[in-house]
Amino acid sequence: MNKKIKTALISVFNKDQLQNLVQLLHSLDIRIYSTGGTQQFIEELGISCIAVESLTSYPSILGGRVKTLHPSVFGGILGRRDNEKDVEEMAQYNIPEIDLVIVDLYPFEETVRSTNDETAIIEKIDIGGPSMIRAAAKNYKDVTIIAAKKDYSELEKILREQNGETTLEQRKSFAIKAFDVCTGYNISISNYFNHAAFYNPFTSNKNILRYGENPHQAAVFYGNLGDNFIQLHGKELSYNNLADADAAIQLMSEFKVSPWGGDLNGAVFAIIKHTNVCGIAKRQTLKQAWEAALQGDTESAFGGVLIANSEIDKETAPAINELFFEVLIAPSFNENALEILKSKKNRILLQQKQNIPSTHQFKTVLNGLLTQQNDVGSYTDWIEAGKESTQTEKENLEFANIICKHLKSNAIALVKGNQLIGKGCGQTSRIDALRQAIEKARQFDFDLNEAVLASDAFFPFDDCVKIAHAAGITAFIQPGGSIRDKDSIEYCKQNNLVMVITGMRHFKH
Repeated sequence: MNKKIKTALISVFNKDQLQNLVQLLHSLDIRIYSTGGTQQFIEELGISCIAVESLTSYPSILGGRVKTLHPSVFGGILGRRDNEKDVEEMAQYNIPEIDLVIVDLYPFEETVRSTNDETAIIEKIDIGGPSMIRAAAKNYKDVTIIAAKKDYSELEKILREQNGETTLEQRKSFAIKAFDVCTGYNISISNYFNHAAFYNPFTSNKNILRYGENPHQAAVFYGNLGDNFIQLHGKELSYNNLADADAAIQLMSEFKVSPWGGDLNGAVFAIIKHTNVCGIAKRQTLKQAWEAALQGDTESAFGGVLIANSEIDKETAPAINELFFEVLIAPSFNENALEILKSKKNRILLQQKQNIPSTHQFKTVLNGLLTQQNDVGSYTDWIEAGKESTQTEKENLEFANIICKHLKSNAIALVKGNQLIGKGCGQTSRIDALRQAIEKARQFDFDLNEAVLASDAFFPFDDCVKIAHAAGITAFIQPGGSIRDKDSIEYCKQNNLVMVITGMRHFKH
C-alpha cells in the first residue's frame, strides 16, 4: 500500500548530504519536526520547521541527553493508522502522525577510535536515536525510516518519482536496513565494554560478489575494501581473490614493509595459491626476489596472487608480466611498471595501504561461531638443542619458520638462501608433508644439501629428522612439546645437526 508522506521528524548528528533532501521535503509541502542543531541547520536553509519541544512541552534537558523520549514523539511514530483505538488515543492526546523519520546516530565507533576519554565515549552512546529508529522500523507499514545518510539519495529518487509517496515494499526495505544499523551500533558498544573485537558486519559495506568459492555458491563480503587497497586496474575482486589476498597480506605483514617501515635486508616477493605460499624469497632487489620466488614452484604460480613488500619497479614489471596471475599487491607502483602491467584488462592491481590491525579470527562451525586471537609472533623461545647454528642458518631458520606458519597443517617448509625451495602442506601426517616438500624441491632441481627445515608442530618421532637428513638437510626448527622430543634432539646431536626449539606451535586449518 502506498503512503503519502505529510510529516517528517529529522534528528541527525552529521548534517552532510542533508540539504538536498530537506529542500525536496519542503518542496513537497511536508511538515518538518526537528531538534537542536538539526533544527538550526534546516532554518538556516530558509526552511521553517517545528521544534520537537512544541510537541513534548519539555525543553532539551540533561545536557541534551533527553530530547525526543516522550509519548508525543513516539506515539506519532508508533501509532497504527488502521487501528481504531490507536487513532482515538492519538486524537485524545493531540499526538500528530509522523510519516517519515530521518536519524543519523552519534558517532560512537569514531569516538572510540579517536580518544581514550571514557566520559567522551559514554556521551556518544545514542539513546533517543536508536529508539526512534526501532520505533519507525517496527511500524514500517505506516512509517518510512532512514537510518543512514547513504540512503538519502534513494529516498530522494523515490519521492521525486512517486510524488512524495512510498510503497510498503520500500518501507520494509528501509526498515530492514534500519534494524541492521541498530544491531551494528549495539555490537560496537558491546565490543567497547567487553574489550572484545567481535566482527561487526553491520557497520561495513555489503559487497555482493559474483559468486563464492564455486559458481553455484552465493557470496557477500562485509567490509570496506577502500580501507585496505586502492584498486588501480582490473576486474572486480572475487571471493577466492579476497581469501588469497588476505593470506598474502598476513604473510607479508611478518616482514617490514616499505614504504611505512622498509625491510633493511632486502626485498621480499611472495606467490600465494589457494591461501598457501607456493613461492617466496628475499633478495637485494625486487626483480631478484621475484625470480627466486617464481623459481620455487613455476607450476603452482600460474593463476596465483602475488605480493611484494616494496614498489613494483620498471625492471621487475616486464618479468612479472610474462606470467598469468590474478592479483598483484604492492605498496606502490612505478608509473612505467603500471603501464606494462595494465596490458591485461582483467588483471587486478592493488596498491596496499598501511596494514590495518586485526586481533581476532572468526569461523562458523556447526550451529555456532568460533573465535580466537590471531597467531601473533613466530617463536617464544630459541633453544639450540643440537649443534649451535651459524648466522646464515639462523636467518634461514627464521625465514622458514615464518613461511611454515602460513601453510595449512600439517606443514613443512624447506628453505635455502632465503628462498622457499620445497613445501608440504595440508597433509594428514607430518611425514607425508615432509615427503611432499622433498619431492617438490627435487621436481625443480633444488640442491637440498645444507637446506633448513621448519615444521609447524612437533616431531612425534625421529623419523622426520632422519629422512630430512638423508636428503641433505642440516638444520631444523620446530616448537617441541612431544613426549619423544629427546629422540629427534639426540639424533641431531649425534649427527652434528642444528635443532631449534621455539615453544610456539603454528597449526593452521
